[in-house]
Amino acid sequence: MNQTEIINIFTKKTLALTFVLSAAAFAFGQEKVGVSGTIVDKSNQPVPYASVTFSHKQNKLFSDATLTDEKGQYRLELTPGNYDVSVEAIDYKKSTINKQIAAAGNIGALSIEAEASTTNLKTQDIQGVTITATVKPYKVELDKRTYDPSQDIVSKGGNLQDVLSNVPSVSVDTDGTVSMRGSSNVRFLINGKPSALLGIDDGANALQSIPADQIERIEVITNPSSKFEASGTAGILNIILKKSKKTGFNGSVTGTLGYLPQTNLNTNLSWRKGNLTWFLNGGGGYRESKNTNRNNATYFNAVADKDRTAINQESISNNNNNNYNASSGFVYDFSDKTSINASATVRTFDSENIGNVTYDERFKDGTGAFSQRLNNGSNDNLAFQGDFGLDHKFDDKGQLISLSASLQSNRSFNDTYVNQTQNGLYELENSINQTTKNKTLVGKADYELPIGENAKIEAGYRLDINQNVYDNDVLERTVANPVFHFLNNYTYNAYYREIFNAGYVQFRSKIGKLGYQLGLRNEYSQVDIKYSNLDYYTDNINSKKTYNNLFPSVFLSYEIAKDNQFLINYSRRIDRPRSFFLIPNPSYTDNQNIFEGNIDLNPSYVDSYEFGYSISKGKFTINPTLYYRHSTDDVKMLVYSDKGVFKTRPINLGSDDRYGLDLNFNWDATKWLKFLGNVDLFGYKTTGIYTDPAILTKPMSFEGTGFSTRARLTSTFKIDKTFSFQLQGFYRGAQKTENQTRNDMYALNLGASKTIWDGNGTVSFNIQDIFNTRSMRSVTNTAEFSRDSYMQWQPRQFAVSLTYRFKQGEKIEQPKKKKDVNSNATGDEQQAPM
Repeated sequence: MNQTEIINIFTKKTLALTFVLSAAAFAFGQEKVGVSGTIVDKSNQPVPYASVTFSHKQNKLFSDATLTDEKGQYRLELTPGNYDVSVEAIDYKKSTINKQIAAAGNIGALSIEAEASTTNLKTQDIQGVTITATVKPYKVELDKRTYDPSQDIVSKGGNLQDVLSNVPSVSVDTDGTVSMRGSSNVRFLINGKPSALLGIDDGANALQSIPADQIERIEVITNPSSKFEASGTAGILNIILKKSKKTGFNGSVTGTLGYLPQTNLNTNLSWRKGNLTWFLNGGGGYRESKNTNRNNATYFNAVADKDRTAINQESISNNNNNNYNASSGFVYDFSDKTSINASATVRTFDSENIGNVTYDERFKDGTGAFSQRLNNGSNDNLAFQGDFGLDHKFDDKGQLISLSASLQSNRSFNDTYVNQTQNGLYELENSINQTTKNKTLVGKADYELPIGENAKIEAGYRLDINQNVYDNDVLERTVANPVFHFLNNYTYNAYYREIFNAGYVQFRSKIGKLGYQLGLRNEYSQVDIKYSNLDYYTDNINSKKTYNNLFPSVFLSYEIAKDNQFLINYSRRIDRPRSFFLIPNPSYTDNQNIFEGNIDLNPSYVDSYEFGYSISKGKFTINPTLYYRHSTDDVKMLVYSDKGVFKTRPINLGSDDRYGLDLNFNWDATKWLKFLGNVDLFGYKTTGIYTDPAILTKPMSFEGTGFSTRARLTSTFKIDKTFSFQLQGFYRGAQKTENQTRNDMYALNLGASKTIWDGNGTVSFNIQDIFNTRSMRSVTNTAEFSRDSYMQWQPRQFAVSLTYRFKQGEKIEQPKKKKDVNSNATGDEQQAPM
């Protein structure tokens, strides 16, 4: 069956099932003077496809906006005047500054903050009343949702990033950035612990290195309790990896081939005999990607743009990466009450990318100009993690203690070479080399004491020691200075260490139909920073900071009837600055756009509220949740000019409010048809005005509001006992502004799965973005110009995977447990929270 036939068969049945999602549409534009710049993240890396909106203070007709290209660059034409410049990306906090546009030129780098910070988190979860008793893709509990990817055919043969694309309340942007309810300050755990597997910055590369076949389930904790480490204001994603529950020797091997070129081979092995259980998971693969961005503009009044009549911009980037991982460990039961566990994990990831950005300009006199910027980059990452744990039950009534320690390390080499020309003539070269090393030690102790049938006290202690070392070299040569030389301010060594001690106590109980949990957490942290560069006129910097904070949490549930309850909760959390934000001059792009770290930056604090309802009737489950988050001392990016150089610095300023409705449902319509859906409608409002006469001539406003909607529907069709196929639809509605129309965007994925070899094998096939429609298109019209924009991060892909399962033993039956407000995490989960 060819691709055209597939499209014809499934289009009619599917588009009716793919519904609503409208995401924030942001304005872009140009006017009388040419204005350009770059959008970067906190680590001064370009942010592709961010929206940059210029709002004229006096006349809205002069307002305009644009999207950055794949290299984070943008260009538009504006009428001179006073503008509020807002920068947004789906996975970043909105940033707004005030800027006076007087003449054509580059306004420098504007920086936006990715909402996740990198500290360590906790383990397992508070297990409330389970709402769904039957096996379903997800179930709702007191303070979390659990997603089972085993029924996710679309992501078969894929990786963690592919699986997360289907998880309720979770969104994955095309560049791999993960957000929950519109915020990307998400904390990741693996088997209940922070993990070196996810790298220093928990980036998309790490998500792609964890095979989907190794994932048992994903726990979505949108409002964590005091039992969890307080970082991660958007919530926690706990990735539980597979551990077999069968005796004897068991395992599976999965191989995948796909296009764009993709190859993967992964295995899960386990052996259990007597009191010893051993497991080995591992694999590797190769993957390519291609990113395209085009902007074609026509000018009606050439004089207004220095006689330019048209400009065509194209940016194409090709990336390829290799990743390998292996994890091995054991559990030994000394008795029915005491056991130890140990494991070790190693992951390698390396990538190469080549980017080519071209600008073709046409002028009124018939001449033209052609500029080209070539970027070559590479990354080499190696991560290791070792874990040890001891679990002991004092009696058969549930009194227990869990002790664990985790040692982690991560090393990353990043090299970038830039060559820029105009009309074939050499302009500039940069060679940038950065080495980052991270070491983390986590020690935990958790204690549980049941009181009667319905109550329990939980308490624990945690010690975190996190150390980062940065070594950065920047060389440059230009036409005026043709010999490579170090840039003194940006060639540096930096040392960052954070130690924090945390303790918590929690009490939960149930009175009739009312379940409640009260918790309080205290965290005391110490931060040390040492920094030195090649500028001998600058003293070395040594800074020490201490913080001591209390984090309360309250969880309430009221059960109206069986599988029908209200859920209300509150928690206070913290957004700690990443170490990169605190280091002076942490990175370098060019001499006109400088990102400055702010060693005086402090954490911001978040109060989070949720009100939810969950009901399960037969084969239908629905869970709507209203939520509100209020942040104080919110971190914003200040951009200012210093002797003609634009500088960007993170600062604490104002507040940020997020609110919305998160709706999830699951419906087993018939024996052969099932639906899983998610709709998320959220808004935000930021406030704050910054005044500093030393660097600003006028106060800078950071105020702004916005609204976004996303929706997703997955339909599973069961043809017979051995064959199923799945359709997954995504839709983002069109939106108009005064001068710009952003087209709607939709995507449709297909997966099919067939069981073979008497149940020992499975062959799967999937197509990502069947119609090749997952791209952003927009048209901007003003009195001066018309512009058509197109952006696609990844073209259509398909993959075929084959899984073979070999087994010798039978599944060990877990003892039945009474489910109440005190029930612990599911049987195979051995980690304790904190």
